[in-house]
Amino acid sequence: MSILNILTYPDPFLKEPVKPVENIDDDLLRIIDDMAETMYQAPGVGLAAIQAGIDKSVIVYDPEEQGFRALINPEIIEAEGRTISENEGCLSVPDFRSDVQRFERIVVKGLDRDGKNLKFEATGVLSVILQHEIDHLNGILFIDRISALKRQMYKRKRKKELKNDS
Repeated sequence: MSILNILTYPDPFLKEPVKPVENIDDDLLRIIDDMAETMYQAPGVGLAAIQAGIDKSVIVYDPEEQGFRALINPEIIEAEGRTISENEGCLSVPDFRSDVQRFERIVVKGLDRDGKNLKFEATGVLSVILQHEIDHLNGILFIDRISALKRQMYKRKRKKELKNDS
C-alpha cells in the first residue's frame, strides 16, 4: 500500500464529475486500500478517489475508526430533513472549516469492494460524511455549499497562500 497525493483547491480536476466503475479488479482493490491508508495518514474520516486524482466513483470512510468501508458507484437515492454540519472540513480544502447545511437522513446505494449491492440508511455523522464524499464524486466541494461571502474570503486567502508559496 502507498500514500496517495491529495489534490487541493483550486486544482480544476476536483470540479469534474468522475466516471462510474465498470469492473472491480485487483487494480481497483489496490486503489481502495491506498485511499484508506491515505485517509488515515491525513488524518481524515473520508476520502473520494477524485481527491487523489483518480477518475473513479469510489469513496472510503471510517467515522468511528473501526475499520474503513469502501463504496463503489455510491448514489444518494433518498434524502430528508435538514441539519447543520458544524465545523465541516475537507482534506482538499486546507485550513478552512465552516458550518454546512446537509440532509439529516439519507439512503445510499452502491457496491462494496466485493461487488455486492448495498443499500442503507445513514443519519448523523455518517450521513454528513457520505454526502460530503459523494459530492466530491460530482465535482462539488463543501465550500460550494456555504455562503458566497465565506467562499470568496477562502478563495482569496488560498490564492494568496499559493502565491506566497511559489
